[in-house]
Amino acid sequence: MEMRILMKIKVFLWRGLLLFLLLGCTIEAQTRYTIPEELNVGSVVGNIAKDLGLNLAEISDRKLRIASEGDKQYFSVDLGKGELIVNERIDRESLCGGNANCLLPLEAIIENPLQLYRVEIEIQDINDNSPVFQNNRNVLNIAEHTLPGARFRLESAQDPDVGSNSLRTYTLSKNEHFVLDIKTNKDGSKVSELILEKVLDREKQSVHSLLLTAVDGGNPARSGTAEITIRVQDINDNAPIFEESGYDIQVVENTQPGTIVVTVKAVDRDDGVNREIVYSFGPHTSESLQNLLTVDPQTGEIKVKGEIDYEERNSFKIDVLATDKGIPPMQGLCTINVEIMDLNDNSPEIIFKSEPSPVSEDAPVGTVIALISAKDVDSGENGNVNLNIAPGLPFKLKPSVSNNYALVTDTSLDREKNPEYTVEIKASDSGIPSLNSRKTIHVRILDVNDNPPVFSQPSYTVYVRENNAAGSIMCSVSASDPDIGENAKISYSILDSKVQDVSVSSYIYINSDNGSIYSMHSFDYEKLKVFQIQVQAKDHGSPSLSSNVTVHVFILDQNDNAPAVIYPSAVMGSVSHQKMPRSAKAGHLTTKISAVDADSGHNAWISYRLVEATDSSLFSVNLYTGEVRTKRAVSEQDDSSQRLLIEIQDNGEPVQSATVTVNILLEDGLHEPISDFRQKTAEPSKRNSKITFYLIISLASVSVLSLLTFLILVVKCVRNSRSSSSCCIRRADSDGYKNPNRNLQLQLNTDGPIKYVEVLGGDMLSQSQSFRSCLSPVSEFSDFTLVKPSSTTDFKDMINVLDASLPDSAWTFESQQVSAIPAEMSVMQMYSVLI
Repeated sequence: MEMRILMKIKVFLWRGLLLFLLLGCTIEAQTRYTIPEELNVGSVVGNIAKDLGLNLAEISDRKLRIASEGDKQYFSVDLGKGELIVNERIDRESLCGGNANCLLPLEAIIENPLQLYRVEIEIQDINDNSPVFQNNRNVLNIAEHTLPGARFRLESAQDPDVGSNSLRTYTLSKNEHFVLDIKTNKDGSKVSELILEKVLDREKQSVHSLLLTAVDGGNPARSGTAEITIRVQDINDNAPIFEESGYDIQVVENTQPGTIVVTVKAVDRDDGVNREIVYSFGPHTSESLQNLLTVDPQTGEIKVKGEIDYEERNSFKIDVLATDKGIPPMQGLCTINVEIMDLNDNSPEIIFKSEPSPVSEDAPVGTVIALISAKDVDSGENGNVNLNIAPGLPFKLKPSVSNNYALVTDTSLDREKNPEYTVEIKASDSGIPSLNSRKTIHVRILDVNDNPPVFSQPSYTVYVRENNAAGSIMCSVSASDPDIGENAKISYSILDSKVQDVSVSSYIYINSDNGSIYSMHSFDYEKLKVFQIQVQAKDHGSPSLSSNVTVHVFILDQNDNAPAVIYPSAVMGSVSHQKMPRSAKAGHLTTKISAVDADSGHNAWISYRLVEATDSSLFSVNLYTGEVRTKRAVSEQDDSSQRLLIEIQDNGEPVQSATVTVNILLEDGLHEPISDFRQKTAEPSKRNSKITFYLIISLASVSVLSLLTFLILVVKCVRNSRSSSSCCIRRADSDGYKNPNRNLQLQLNTDGPIKYVEVLGGDMLSQSQSFRSCLSPVSEFSDFTLVKPSSTTDFKDMINVLDASLPDSAWTFESQQVSAIPAEMSVMQMYSVLI
C-alpha cells in the first residue's frame, strides 16, 4: 500500500483522429505510465485493462499480453484484475544511462481480432547512487614558490543518477593554502579546480593532505570522497600551455585505426629540459576511451586505436596532459570534445509482433493478418525505415506509428488458385547507400465452400441390353470439387422424375459414394426404349453446393421374342385348311403365311421354310414372303390331301422360331382358283365394301400431302449432310403439324436381303404404336402389314393384309425421328408416304 502511495502514476491517453484513421482500428492510441525505478517485483503500475477500455472477460478471452523490445520482460498483466505489474527489478541507470528522459516502450497485444496498443513506461530516477571518484587517492606535484592563483584540475566524480539526484557540488577539507573552484560545463557537468591561495614552502611542509567530497542533490543527499596528496617540489616555474584550452572535433564512426583525428600542441617558456613536453591522457581517462584513442607522446597526434561505433556512444570528452621534463615536472591540460558522426552501417531489422494468422478465402479486404514493426539503430535519415512487399500479391502493408505496420488483405482471395502465399517483406533505410533486410512469412488460405461439384461430362449416354440382370451396374458418373476437406466430399443422388408414370427410383439406384448407377430390375425393349434421369452431385460444405447432369439410357434390343403368325390366324386353329384345284399349274399361289416379330432391327427379319410336306416336290415356300406356290402341275397320282409344316425363323441370335401347319385339299372341278390377296374373290359384305371405299378415298386424299412431306424431308437431309446416312428433322422444322406430345419414327433397313421398315408412333418413353413392312427383293409383290396400335407384342388381331407393288431398289434410310409427320396419321397414310 505504501509503495502505491509512493508511485506517481500519470496516465496519458490520446486518440487523435488522424492516428485512428491510419491505424484502421488495429494499432490504438498510446498509453503512458510514470513509475520510480527499483520498484518491488509485484508492484502495481496501473489498471491497464481499464485504461485500454477492455473488461476483464475480454482481456482473458482475447489473450492480452505485454511485449517489450528487449530481452527482459519487466512487466506482465494480471488477467484476473487487469493490472499491469512489475515483473523484474528495474534499474533506470542500466536502461537509459545518463539520459534524463527514460522511456521504456511496451506493446499490449490482444487477439481475435488482432490489435496492438502502444504503452510507454516513464522510469523516474531515485537517488540510489552515490558520487564515485575513479581514483580514491590523487597526487599533485606543485613546485614551491608557485604564485598564488595557480589552478590545478581535480578528478571529477561520477554519479549515474540524473536530474536533481546527480552530482551537485564539491567541498574541500579546511586548509590554509588551497581553495576549491567549481565550474559548470555546457553539458551541465561539474568540474572542480584547486586554486593556490598561499605560496607553498617545501622546507616548512613538503606534503599536504586534502579531502575532496562530491555531494549529489538527492534527498537525502549522497556523497563520495577522494584523498588529494600535494607534494611540494622544487621550482620549475613554467608549466606547458596548450595553444587551445579545448578542441571540438568530429569523428566518423568506423574510422580506420591509425587515422589522425587531431593534433594538440603545447609550449613551455622554460629552457632546456624544463621545456621538453610529453603528451598523455589524463589520469582519470577511462579504459574504454583509452582503447578508442591513443596519443603520440612526442608529437601530440591523437589517432584512432579501436572501433568507433556511434550506436555505443555518440560523443565523449577526453583530457590531454602536456608534462615538461623539469624538476619538478609541470603540467598543462586541455579537453577534447569528440562527436561521433553516424554512418549507415546497420541494416534495418524486421520484427514480427504476432504470428501470421491463416485467413479465410472469403475474408473482406482489409483483414489483418500480422502485425510487423521495424527498427534501425542508426540515427537521422540512416534510421528511417520503410517496409514494402513484392507487387502482385493480394496483400499490402498498412503503416501506423513508430515504424509499426499491419499486413492486411488488399484484394479478394481464392484458395483454389493459391492455397498459400509466401510474402517477402523488405525493409530499407534512407541512408546513402541504403541498406535493407528481408524476411518472409507464409500466409495460409482457409477453404470456403465456394465451388459446386463439376461432372466429368456435360451429359452421359448409357446403352443397356434388355433382359439385363437386376442389380447389375449400368454406368458410373463422377464429379470433382476443387475445394478441400468436407467441402470437396461429394454425395450422389437421383432427382425424382417419372418414367411411364412410375418414379424413376423404381428403375434404378445410385451409390451415393462413388456414383455407380445400378438397375433395379430387368428392362424390356418392347415396353421401354429410352428414358432420362437427372443425377445430382452435392458436396458436404455448409451451405452445400450441387450440380446436375442428365444421363440418357437407351435400351438395346435382344432377340427375346419368337415370330408371331398373323395369317393363318390363331382363331382358326393351329391347322390351316386350304382348297386347290387339281388343274393348278406350276407357280400357282396356294396360300401365304404372314408373321411378325416384336423385336426390332435384324432380330425382326423373318424367313420361311418348308420343314415337312406330304409331297415335297409339289409345293415350295418363298424364303422371304411366305408365299406357298406349286412347284409343278398337279397330277392325278398326287394325294388329295397335302399337309405342309412351315417354320418361321427370325434373324436374331439365338434364333427364335414358330411353326404353322397348312392342310391343302385337292379337288376336281374347282374353277375358282385362290387368287392373290389383292384380288380376293369372296364377295364382301355391304359394310366391308364401305370400309374399302373409305380406305381408297383416304389413300388418294393424303397421298399428295404425304409425298410432299417426304420430299421435303429428303431435300433437307441432303442439304444438311450429303454424305450422312441418317436424317433428323426437328419439330421446329415442321409448319404443317403442331403435335408436341408425339413423335414418329421411321426405321428402314436394307443391310440384309430383307427390306425392313418400322414405323413407331408415340412419345420417346412410351412406344404404343408399331407399323412394320417386310419387303423382299425376290418377290413380285411386297406386303404391308397393318397392326392395331395397342401393344407391340399382340400381333394376333390383323385388320387387313394388302399387297403393293414396290420397286426392288435399295433403301438407304436408318431409324430417325421425324417430327414433321404427326403420329395421328393412319397407317394407310404412312403407307402412301413409303410409296
